[in-house]
Amino acid sequence: MVESAETIEDALTIHIPSAYNLIMDDDRRLTGPGLLWDKPGAVLDVVFQDFDTNDIVQQWRDNARRVLDAVGWQNEEIIERRFTGGASLAISAPMDQLYSAIFVAQTAWHFCAATLLGEASDDFNTMVNDLKGVMVREANPPLLALIEAAQDHDVDVLCDDDELSLGLGIGSKIWPITDLPHPDDVPWQHLHDIPVAMITGTNGKTTTTRLSAAIAKAAGYMAGLTSTDLVRVGDDILDRGDYSGPGGGRMLLRDPRLEIAYLEVARGGILRRGLPLRQARAALVTNVAADHLGQYGINTVEELAVAKFAVHRTLANDGVLILNADDTYVVAEAARTQATIWWFSLDAGSSQIASARQAGSPCAWYDGTALLFFDGHTQTSVVNVRDIPVTLGGAARYNISNALGALCLSRAMGLGDDAIRNGLTGFQNDSRDNPGRCNEFVINGARVFVDFAHNPHSISAVADAMAAIEANRRFVLLGHAGDRSDQDIRDVTDSAFALNPDFVVAAENPEYLRGRELGEITALIQAQCRTNGLGNDGIISAGTPSEGVTRILRLLRPGDLALLLILSERDAIIEMLGEAAD
Repeated sequence: MVESAETIEDALTIHIPSAYNLIMDDDRRLTGPGLLWDKPGAVLDVVFQDFDTNDIVQQWRDNARRVLDAVGWQNEEIIERRFTGGASLAISAPMDQLYSAIFVAQTAWHFCAATLLGEASDDFNTMVNDLKGVMVREANPPLLALIEAAQDHDVDVLCDDDELSLGLGIGSKIWPITDLPHPDDVPWQHLHDIPVAMITGTNGKTTTTRLSAAIAKAAGYMAGLTSTDLVRVGDDILDRGDYSGPGGGRMLLRDPRLEIAYLEVARGGILRRGLPLRQARAALVTNVAADHLGQYGINTVEELAVAKFAVHRTLANDGVLILNADDTYVVAEAARTQATIWWFSLDAGSSQIASARQAGSPCAWYDGTALLFFDGHTQTSVVNVRDIPVTLGGAARYNISNALGALCLSRAMGLGDDAIRNGLTGFQNDSRDNPGRCNEFVINGARVFVDFAHNPHSISAVADAMAAIEANRRFVLLGHAGDRSDQDIRDVTDSAFALNPDFVVAAENPEYLRGRELGEITALIQAQCRTNGLGNDGIISAGTPSEGVTRILRLLRPGDLALLLILSERDAIIEMLGEAAD
């Protein structure tokens, strides 16, 4: 009988030699396609200084091969990824041996580190025998048999510590991981996949996911989505929380009501575990900008682009990768990606659009009035941008871009223009359809917008859109998390000044201090406001976001505009604004 993951996870404790200049920073299982490759296995992140990276990598390759061969994994592979100050070191492994794979990788690194630090290592044969003992306990041959059979029947497999499912949505069936059937006993005739899209990027992915699901609903499908907010099938919310990782994908794709799915995919899920499936119909990268750098060896925007592009590894053979031609990082990474690409752009004269049209490849663009789609043969004007509520009459160019992405995704998923038009025009800019994304309230004759934008790229986009709206006076509520650098906080503040505010309320986020002192973040925001030329009379401090909103509401007069950039207390603030609305 297969043992539970809990007993296997702690089966061995392997000594890892370390020093101030050589540290194994993290280890984790890889359950699906990700940054490094499309194989399951295990990865270690090591950080070091005063060592030659080539020496580290060669030690890893030598010792990983030695251990893999000793435990009988001669066919498993080795890979590494170098980054400034460290490396990610990985091995592939059978899908039923991923906890054992961590122990194998740790054992290989034990010998690497001992050699590099000049320390005595433990006995090789003893360590290998310990590994083999755990591998026997974790082995699950019926799991491997079902994975192979699923490939033969062309259906996707979702697997975690507790369950295995074959097929997706309405075509799926689930079994406990400890009680799997023989492949001959599986009702293959009832199992099949459904259209699935993966949506990633730094900004815009949640809105694009929601827009795409609204289009599928307009087409008559039971559509589902995962996001940083929730998992939803139709109007039924399965759970709330950040489900932009593989766990959210599995929850959604195992729902027997589901006919079409849109998975928001965040950087963390890609890097921690990988992506949950291998037969996606389409994947989209909205854009790439600086955000959450310095984690898992992703230290530059270029490296972040590589991580985001991991979604192409989930595509079926006829799958489509949809890309934003207006983003320089996306364009650069596309040149290194082997996938069928559909481009979209806000610029009808974009070189990517021109090349796609000449090559007879589908693409979409904005001509200044409408969204146009070229299917490889025929150009169609699909919808006037002014009829799409989230574009604020065309002022919110970032949402025109998101609508273009959703248009391409929908076409790739087989949906028609009537559904695309109805979905985009029926999707409202409110807290019901698109909560936290530029939701508008009218209070005391003033226009109040709430947005969860939190990095310079997203805040600049929102502030630029607000700047196009006429107003007597302009207010901004601003705060930030303490785990960002001083320069990050200054950059966020600078971005908000695209609105040319008359008043900035710097609000503390006590639950997001993350090592900083109370008042430290607001002091940085206030100082940067002065650098941008705002006088002390226009700078207001608040102890919490809710307090900041209350202060702004007291000052609002007819014809004013307020942009509330909310990091915490979101539900309470939305409720407050709803009660205060005219």
